[in-house]
Formats: sequence, structure tokens, C-alpha cells
Amino acid sequence: MKRFLYLFLALFVSAAAWAQDIAPSTPYFSKEVPLKANKEFQFLGYYINQAVFSDMYPENDFLRGQIVGRLFGANTSKTTREHTSAYVEQRLIPFFIYTPHLFDGKVTLRASFELDWTWGDVAYGSGGNFGGGLSADQVNLQTQNLELEFNPGKGWSINLGLQRIFDTPYNPYRTTVDKMGVTGYRLAYFGTDGVGVSARKDWDFARLKAGYYKLYENATQLNDDVTLYELTGEKDISKTWKLGASVYYLTDRGNGAGGVSILGQGLNSLLAMHNGVYRFNYGTAPYRADVAWLGAFFGRNTDHWLDPWMLTGFVNVNIGRSDTLAGENRWRKATDILGVAANLRASYRYGQTLNDVVTLDAIYTSGDENGLTDGRYSGVITGNQWGAPAAIFISTGAYILMPHGNVVNRYTPAVMDISNMGYGLMAVTLNASKGIIPHKLHAKVGGAFALSSVQPRGGGNVIGTELNANLAYNFGPYLSLELHGAYMMLGDFYDSRQDSYGSAVNGGLDTRPVDPWTAFLVFKWLMF
Repeated sequence: MKRFLYLFLALFVSAAAWAQDIAPSTPYFSKEVPLKANKEFQFLGYYINQAVFSDMYPENDFLRGQIVGRLFGANTSKTTREHTSAYVEQRLIPFFIYTPHLFDGKVTLRASFELDWTWGDVAYGSGGNFGGGLSADQVNLQTQNLELEFNPGKGWSINLGLQRIFDTPYNPYRTTVDKMGVTGYRLAYFGTDGVGVSARKDWDFARLKAGYYKLYENATQLNDDVTLYELTGEKDISKTWKLGASVYYLTDRGNGAGGVSILGQGLNSLLAMHNGVYRFNYGTAPYRADVAWLGAFFGRNTDHWLDPWMLTGFVNVNIGRSDTLAGENRWRKATDILGVAANLRASYRYGQTLNDVVTLDAIYTSGDENGLTDGRYSGVITGNQWGAPAAIFISTGAYILMPHGNVVNRYTPAVMDISNMGYGLMAVTLNASKGIIPHKLHAKVGGAFALSSVQPRGGGNVIGTELNANLAYNFGPYLSLELHGAYMMLGDFYDSRQDSYGSAVNGGLDTRPVDPWTAFLVFKWLMF
């Protein structure tokens, strides 16, 4: 009996070993159970539907479908006690990614678009941000990105075409928005799309990026363009700490032309009053400008995985000058530029998930108290001087006082740009969230308070105080239903009515505006 048992076990082991040797090469297993997905074509998409209620609205009838810019600014946005704005918005941002086998994964084409509208707006027409009317059939497809990525070697990426311009050292196509919002300069200087070429090299413990971007091309035979150059690097100096530095340099020879529709772009454009940045009032005199940004940033435990504490921050100095045309081919210095911004963000994770966290966030930007009368601008300059918006500081946790990321066609925070119209900014936000059901149901409460570094004429320093909260339920990975609400108490900053550009502070009213509030129910799905 024992001999029979030993013989049976020997045959069984031999058969099993033989089966393991031949299984990977058999046609059945190699086709039905591939070791790795090998798709040439991929689709990703971000879908958002939200029902919004607020006391904010634009006075200009032409801006009802889409409004971007500072609350109470030149975009005619107002608050009211008499009416309540109520609408539903919808957006889809599809990504199409093609990596052909022919080039062994070393070349990738990416294209992303925007399809968005307000329910019930218009139909049978053309134009971006419209198409939710009865019968629909609207021509509405906006190109967001269209770029090629080359990967010539390990860690190398070269991007060519219409691409992301983000002020962090990380690859925007391989990094979550949450991480980009707390690293580098947190999209407070540049967070937009533009044409150009960028190259990056990622090592295990360091990363380096260089970029050349054409923000505006006018007459191709003349030097009348707006061009941006970038060099950013970051080094892991320990398991928890990272340190980085950057240089950005911009030449503006467009003289206010180009940019957004009839608003133009640049130091002297009407776009400045819409975006809440400082307008260099040179009148009709042509100008040229050179601006550089020199900065450093750091991060501790930036993924919030190693221990409960996360700390990030940056310091950035913008320097430069602008000249105006005094006669035929004779330029004279008009303005020196020197501004500084600093940010510190601390976060403590007290529970088992990333939703169990308390975060304190503080930012300071210098202001200018006498305009250009002394030949110097001492405030901050960001990409919002050239695009709408081109810098999106959406990671503070505020909803009204500073920008929030849950928007479709209406983006009107009280402080849209960290320069705060050149008055400067001192702001702090405090947020606490809790995973009531881990990874399923979580809630957040928060507050924000802001001062201007310089008082506007006839007004004070207090911009306002905001209270906010949200409750979110996750149906599955990146599929959620959320309820948000916020209320902002305006301060004496909005009492300004006498300044030469004070009408932009409070919307041209004779009294302080009504306090803004908002509430919205939003359904979001990041599909992949």
C-alpha cells in the first residue's frame, strides 16, 4: 500500500511540474489571461453636474452663460438680497490617449476637450460653454490640450504642443490635482494651458523640468510676442523632506494685444480689472516689459503617507521692469517691479484615512500703496496678467474668499489672484475633515480670514471672513455626491469708493456690498 502511495505522489508531482513548464507557452493561457494590459488607445474623463444656489450674479446680460474674474470686479459680478441665483451646470472633460505599439510606448498623443453648459441656456447655435437648451444641437467643443509626449530614455519626457503649464515640479499628466495643489507654488502663479515645448527628467530622488511657451504670437516677422521660459528642479534630501527652486522669465512685447477676446492681455490690459490683478495704467503709450520669478519651495511628507504630519511652503520674488515709448524708437523706464509672496501649509492626519485631517494654511503677498507714482510696483505678478484664469489657487479650502475647484462656467472668488489687485494679501484658512465612514462618507468644516497688505483709499484692511462646510458620499472610486455651502462676511476693505481704481473694489457701489453666500449639490465622476 505504501509503495502504491509513493508512486502516486511521484506521478502527481511530476505532472504538476510538467504542467507549470508548458502552461505559459500554450495558446489558450497566453491569449485568455495576458500578463499585462497592452492597450494602444485609452480614454479618461472627468464629469461634473452641479445645482447651484447663491446671491451672486453678473449685471451684464452677455455674461450670464459664463463669467470668470474677481467678485465685484469689471466682470460686473454683484451680490443681492432681492434675488437668488439658481441654475444647474454640466461639464465633461474627455481625455483621449494614444500610445502606438509601433514605437514601443516611447511616443504618446494626448488630446483633451471641454464640453459644458448651463441647463436650459441655448440650442442650435455655436459657441463655447453653451448648448443646454431644448433640442440642444449646439456646436460646443473646446480644445484644452493637444500634445505629443516623447520618452527617449528612462525618466525622460518631452512634451510638444498645447499642454499644461503648472508651477510644480511634477508631471501634470501623471500626478493628481490634489498633490499639485500643495507642492511647488500650488498653481498660484501658473496653472493653465499653453503652447510650447517642455522637457523633464525624473530620477528616483530628484526631478528637473525646463520649458519654453509662446503666450502670444502677433506678426510673425516682428518681435511683438509674449514668451515664457521655465526652469524648475526638486531634490529629495531625506525620506521625508524635499527642497526645490525655480526660475521663470517672461518677455512681453505684445503691448496689451492678444489674450482673451477684446480684453487683451498684459500689464496694461482690461483683463487686469477682470482678473483682480494690478493694472499698469500707461494710457495709450506702447510698453514693453521683462519679468522674472525667482523662488524656492519645500515639502515634508507631501503624500501624507509616512507619518501624521505634512508641511509645505514656498517663497517667490518677482522682479523686472517695464518701459514706455517716449518718442520714435526711444524707450524710457516707466516702472521697476519688485514683489514677494510666501506660503506655509501644515496638515495633521489624526485618523486612518486622508480625510481625517486638520489643515492650517497661511499666505502673504506684498502690496503697493502708491501705484506707479514712485516709478515702482511692489506687488505680486502672476499668470493672471495674461490669461483668464492662468493661475488658480484652489487648494486652500475656501469657497468664496479664495477660489475653489468645483466650478464649471462661473469662477468669481473675492480674491481671485494672490496679488489682490496690487493691494497684497495676508490670509489664513483652517479646515478640519472627518471620515465618518472610512472611504465612504466624510465631512468637512472650515473657515478663512483675509486682510489686504495695503489699505485702499477710503477702505480698511479687512477683506472678510468665510465659514464653509461640505458632506460627501463616495459610491465608489472617484464617484461621489457632495453637498457644499459657504458664507462670507465682507470687511471694511469694501468700503473703498474714492480710489482711482476703487470702483473695482466694491463694484462701484456707494455702500458696502451684500455678503456673498453659496450652496451647491454636485455629482462628480473621474472615469478611467
